[in-house]
Formats: sequence, C-alpha cells, structure tokens
Amino acid sequence: MPAPERIPTGSVTSLDLLAKGELAVRGQVREASNAVLFCSVSYEGAEASCVYKPVSGERPLWDFPDGTLAQREVAAYEVSEALGWHLVPPTVLREGPYGRGMVQLWIEADPAASLLALVDEEKPADGWKAVGLAEVGEGRTALLVHADDTRLRRLAVLDAVINNGDRKGGHLLPAPDGTLYAIDHGVTFNVDDKLRTLLWGWAGEPLPAEALDALEGLSGALADGAALGARLGELLTPAEVDAVRARVAALRASGTHPTPSGQWPAIPWPPV
Repeated sequence: MPAPERIPTGSVTSLDLLAKGELAVRGQVREASNAVLFCSVSYEGAEASCVYKPVSGERPLWDFPDGTLAQREVAAYEVSEALGWHLVPPTVLREGPYGRGMVQLWIEADPAASLLALVDEEKPADGWKAVGLAEVGEGRTALLVHADDTRLRRLAVLDAVINNGDRKGGHLLPAPDGTLYAIDHGVTFNVDDKLRTLLWGWAGEPLPAEALDALEGLSGALADGAALGARLGELLTPAEVDAVRARVAALRASGTHPTPSGQWPAIPWPPV
C-alpha cells in the first residue's frame, strides 16, 4: 500500500506525531487476521503514514487474554528501544476512530532486499544460515535459509526476550536506507515458552558480545523501580514481566542463542 510523503518538522518526534496527531483512516490491510487499518496522522505541520490496530478488531486467542495484543505490540517496542537496536518502528497506545488501539509508524520496505530464501541445496551458501527443510509441493522439499545478517541476529535475540510466537518472513521490513524493522508483535510475552520463528540459524551458538552487553543493560532497565520495568507493568501482567526478567537472566547465564523447546512448533505457519 503506498504511503504518503512524510513532512518533517523541527520539534515533533515520531512518538509525538503518533500519540497526539489526528488519525485519518485511508484503507485496510485485508490479509491480516486482526483489524489492521492504514492511516495518515498529522500534528503541528508534520504528517506520516501509520498502522492502527484497534483492540475492538482483535480476534480472540485461546492462549492470550482478550484485548491485550495492542499492549504487547507497544511492550515489544519498549524492549527494542531499551536494547538500543531500534528494531521495532515507533509504536504507541492511544484512542483512535474505532477506540483504543496500537498505532505504529508505517515502514515502506525495500522490495529488492533479500533476507530469506528456499534453495535446492543440502547446505546453505556462505552468508546464509539454515533453518530447515520446507515442503514446496509435488513431494519436493527445499532448504529454508536466512541471511547471516547482524540485523537479523539482533532480532533473534529480541524475539527470545519477548517470547515471540509468530516471527514470519512477512514481518521483516528492510528499509531502503539499510535499516531493518520488524512488525506484528501481538503474540508475545506469554509466560509459557512460545518461541516460533524463522530465525533459528544461530540456535545453540554463542551470543555475540554486543548482545550480551545489550542484555546486561536490559537487565538493569527491568529491575524493580527502573523505568522499563514500570512501563511494562502498565502493559503486561506481573507474571509476564517476571517472565521477561527470567528470560533475560537465562540468556545471560547460557550465553547462547536458544534452541527449540520441542514443546511447541518451532516454525510458524504459514512461514511468510
């Protein structure tokens, strides 16, 4: 869906624009399982495109409390910012034309960027990591691979922290300037292990030094009385916040990327 041109202005931040601006619905993302509305937002001379997901349009899920997906999207943004990697587009919780919901800056992806592929090989080529075999029809299988990319590796760490139950290929938005953004974080922060992702290529490998440093900072930000811990307490249940702390502690203690638990499907379906 084409996005209107953004109009920069000196003192208005993206979060100010999203939180305080006037929302105008321009269309609907039809392929989404929940209500996803494409909007423009304007405030004090600044204008941008955004996505608005009203709570009233959320489809009930058996393993998540009703009406909480928008809050989880905002919580994922807050954790991403605390890690210092800015992987999630600016995201706020606010009132909109159809009630309270999540509003997130629209990202126009670079269609030429390639982060995932299916190859007719037994092993990935240099610069790629294997995920596993995938059915491609007529009894054939192909090897699913993802790029051995620092941006994706950071995202794999973020997903482990927030316990992302639905990291699909379509949720990866590489921008033309080289920045990678990730979207659709409603199915996150469950207290049970729900990690499902296409980014298993580093499973069991040591975490890079930058990830360990980022997790150390995140641990401090999650401490009782710290700003992030308090903010997540507004968006999640106490048990879910404690589970975030436990996952961060486990990652730091192991020093490795997690591996599939075997208690839950490791790869989301459909994968894209």
